Amino acid sequence: MTMQPWFPEAKLGIFVHWGIYAVRGVAESWSFFGGDISHQEYMEQLGGFTASRYDPDDWAKLFAAAGARYAVLTTKHHDGVALWDTRRTDLSVVRRSPAARDLVGPFAEALRRRSLRVGLYFSHNDWSHPDYPSVRPTRLHRPWVDNRRVMPAPGQEDPERWERYLETVHRGQIRELIKGYRPDLLWFDGAWERDERQWRMKELREEILRLNPRTVLNGRMLGHGDYATAELGVPIQRPDGHWELCYTIGDMWGYQPQDVNHKSVRELVRVFTETIGHGGNLLLNTGPAEDGRIRADHARRLEGLGRWIRRNSEAVYPTEAGLPYGHHYGPSMLSKDRRTLFLVCFDAPRAFVELRGLRNAVRNISVLGTGERLDHRVVGGFASRGVPGVVRIDTPSTCDPYATVFALELDGELDLYRGQGEG
Repeated sequence: MTMQPWFPEAKLGIFVHWGIYAVRGVAESWSFFGGDISHQEYMEQLGGFTASRYDPDDWAKLFAAAGARYAVLTTKHHDGVALWDTRRTDLSVVRRSPAARDLVGPFAEALRRRSLRVGLYFSHNDWSHPDYPSVRPTRLHRPWVDNRRVMPAPGQEDPERWERYLETVHRGQIRELIKGYRPDLLWFDGAWERDERQWRMKELREEILRLNPRTVLNGRMLGHGDYATAELGVPIQRPDGHWELCYTIGDMWGYQPQDVNHKSVRELVRVFTETIGHGGNLLLNTGPAEDGRIRADHARRLEGLGRWIRRNSEAVYPTEAGLPYGHHYGPSMLSKDRRTLFLVCFDAPRAFVELRGLRNAVRNISVLGTGERLDHRVVGGFASRGVPGVVRIDTPSTCDPYATVFALELDGELDLYRGQGEG
């Protein structure tokens, strides 16, 4: 699978969980799935969804200020409520809420005016459609999904209804999104409830790329996506291939007013650098209120992250994954020509910063954001056996309040010693 080059170079995206669940501040879809409220109570929120202060240009301006290169909007969550005027069901905010208009088109247009890539989230599941709970998988991948909104009882399968769901709702709505908005990225969710063959994932991928060959597909397509999609934690080991971490600013995805346990800018910088140092993208989530306003405490954090990225942009755009663990105690990134190494220090260094296993000579070291030049020395090593010494870098006079980045200019492409028998 060939990845579109913009995606691994983007580094940061903004995830937007917005839907009728913001009216009462309940969990998106899961609140009725788990029985916290009834499906009827959940759907009554349609009457309070106004989008009255929705300004997609303000959103796009904020996302650009955060340093993002793309954004992903939840066009339809598991609840089946579409944010565009779908012709496949009557369940949309256009037809059944006071918002009474397409919310996806203005989002896409505003992003493109800021040169941001357009991502659209779409759930394979539809827990409100009568044809959805019509077949069972060969095995329940997650046993707790044996819920009558999701699965028929054993012996009550109706394959004809399932095929109707796939063609009318599933594939039909995906076609609407592609033809209507030409997304750069389709971000799928919910594939765990059926088998790959039941979803017709291979055929779905082929059809999407036939309609728009440049569409990037996330990993929730049971083996037919373009990259892996991690959630809520940086992987300990660097994943193979392209990947993305979706991560919340608070604890919740959608708007919940009681959700005030927000990560600090320092925490977000840490997760961001750990992610890009592992070669991934961070998809950082916010949940607007029902009227379309992004909460101020989220906006402040996005702006703070953006200021850090601008101070250290050379280490972000365009770079690739840096050193494996063990060479430096912190994330690192490498320039595209592999001749500049960027070391991230979360805490103010004491005495020196250490770099191990570097075969290259270091020509120059500077601090991003201030330009301060730093001296270094090489200690130890076993030259006759090709074992390099340890590079010890002097501490800067001023450190970044969130994370300090050193830029090391090397005498050639990065050359690492990885231990006996390697290199």
